[in-house]
Amino acid sequence: MEKEKVDRINELARIKKERDLTSEEHAERDLLRKEYIAGFRQNMHAVLSNVKIQQEDGTLTPLQKKEDKH
Repeated sequence: MEKEKVDRINELARIKKERDLTSEEHAERDLLRKEYIAGFRQNMHAVLSNVKIQQEDGTLTPLQKKEDKH
């Protein structure tokens, strides 16, 4: 995400502390937050896909996705 968009998220957060956001500002904030979270998740997935676990015998195995218990 571009620095300008992150700066805008922070600016909207400061405005929110001073007064209520307008409906346009609120919609913009929600859109920017969704974009930020999507980018964060994509980057985290890329990092985790490159993680290898070294077993006691020295072999490297890729990190496995944990099974959902629900």
